[in-house]
Amino acid sequence: MLECGMLERDKKALRKNSVALCKELVVDELFIQLLQADGILTENMAENILAGETSQKRSWRLLLLLPKRGPKAFQSFCSALQGSEQQHLCNLLLQSQEMEAKETQVDCFQPERAPEENSERLAQNSRKRTPRSSLPFPIQEEYAAKRARTHAESMEFSLDADSPINTPVLPCSPDFYLSHCQQSYRMKSSPRGYALVISNVSFDSCSAPDLDPRKGGEVDDEVLRKVFTELDYHVSVHRDLTAQGMRTCIETFCRRPEHRTVDSCVVCLLSHGVEGAIYGTDGKLIQLDWVFEAFDNAHCPLLQNKPKMFFIQACRGDEMDCGVEQLDGPVRISSPSCEQHDAGREGERDADMARRNMGRPRIKLPQRSDMICGFASLKGTAAMRNTKRGSWFIQELNAALRLHAKDTHLSDILVQVNARIKEREGYAPGTAHHRCKEMSEFTSSLCKDLYLFPKYQPQY
Repeated sequence: MLECGMLERDKKALRKNSVALCKELVVDELFIQLLQADGILTENMAENILAGETSQKRSWRLLLLLPKRGPKAFQSFCSALQGSEQQHLCNLLLQSQEMEAKETQVDCFQPERAPEENSERLAQNSRKRTPRSSLPFPIQEEYAAKRARTHAESMEFSLDADSPINTPVLPCSPDFYLSHCQQSYRMKSSPRGYALVISNVSFDSCSAPDLDPRKGGEVDDEVLRKVFTELDYHVSVHRDLTAQGMRTCIETFCRRPEHRTVDSCVVCLLSHGVEGAIYGTDGKLIQLDWVFEAFDNAHCPLLQNKPKMFFIQACRGDEMDCGVEQLDGPVRISSPSCEQHDAGREGERDADMARRNMGRPRIKLPQRSDMICGFASLKGTAAMRNTKRGSWFIQELNAALRLHAKDTHLSDILVQVNARIKEREGYAPGTAHHRCKEMSEFTSSLCKDLYLFPKYQPQY
């Protein structure tokens, strides 16, 4: 049970800024889940708030409920503002409290005054305490379900207060594991697997003069290290490798004998790139097809039938996605798929004989299978990166894994990442990046659902 009531100073800060909060606050699924993770909202409360048709209605419902959710509710609310890229509203509340505290001190130590002087002083205080209509940072007017943006949203703009979401990875429940483990990939080993992160941030000015430093790239590799460590992976991070250095690192990782005893692996590659390849720090390219081949069933037999996850944070071209205006229209219906029956299948008797032949593999595998790869951008387009928070794609991947890995398989998590990336929009008036867009995508040859079952260790 939460202790009743919020502190009076916190209530005052919310009341004083209620107009600005209702107008600017974006209450979406991520924001509500951050409050749920702190125990401030129950499931029923969350559903009731999110049922509001507009962002303003959701904000109003939350602000009415928040003062009743205990003394920790205000701090949790501020943390959720920071974790959902609404730092300017957090600053507004904290500045309001500071002003209130200073004015209270002045009132306490003010000497006795004549009645007319007191009247004048009260009038001045009343004028000083009028709710502010302006915000610390400019924000963009956006339609419902979009988050308020600051100048930090474009590739190379930043705000010192911004930081990636650091909500702990939410744990999988025993009931969820027991109800889903049979139809999904085995994920029981501890560690779950080994993760390789290669992050190129600084490039050789002589051999690669056209490749600028990837400011914010160091944030990405640290974010990935933390989230996959919490997901029970042994993570190794390598920064600023040449193309040959990347090949050597990947080959060494593929040959690790420890892959035999774990259930999966993760590979994250972060660098400048073009379609189908990424750059080493020496300006030379390493082909992504070679990377995937290094982990296929022929070249990495210890990972056969085990899920192999790849995440590529790199441009796939120079084209800037400027976006298009949305128009109402019919929903596009995808073409029906065409399926071909297996040819040359042996009869039941021949299959039994083959199983008894111990000199041959029991099942013949395709050259490449059980892989899933998330790309930061579409073919031919650039990927967006922030100098303080890191890249858009890694930010959203990190948030989705922390909040949803407990009960969502990886394909659906990457669908959620796509949806979040689709909403994002750069805000940098007067530059080519103003209102720029990005669209992530993923490819998959997974043959089962891939659940990571975070923080749950089955009994063998």
